[in-house]
Amino acid sequence: MAAQPRFDAIAPQFTVPDVRQTAEYYRDVFGFRIDGYWDGDEAHQSADRPALFAIVSRDQVQVFFNRASAAATRTGRADGAYDAYLRIVGVDTLASEFRARGAEIVEGPEDRTYGQRELVVRDCNGLILAFGEDISARAT
Repeated sequence: MAAQPRFDAIAPQFTVPDVRQTAEYYRDVFGFRIDGYWDGDEAHQSADRPALFAIVSRDQVQVFFNRASAAATRTGRADGAYDAYLRIVGVDTLASEFRARGAEIVEGPEDRTYGQRELVVRDCNGLILAFGEDISARAT
């Protein structure tokens, strides 16, 4: 009998002008680990070749980056919306960590009427990320 489909995770993929610079920013400012760079044919770590793709991760969350010219970089985000929403635990501690690392905090942490405590940041490419914690889970 075939296994039933199960969704385990989703990884946002962002198109950015400089994959290596973006991955290093996520490492240095947001505390992610760089899992690898790819140039289209194979994985590599060489700084002398531009990366076409990278994966960064923190705990169970992965973010993918692919390269495009600055003119092709785009976001589908409407004004006031987020490019990605990451559900986390420990949003206040994360905010302190991000501040210490020089992250651009747009707002928060702040309690929302829909039961989330959110921290909103802007990355090095202008992408808006929200980190949200379930308020009811914080009380337990």
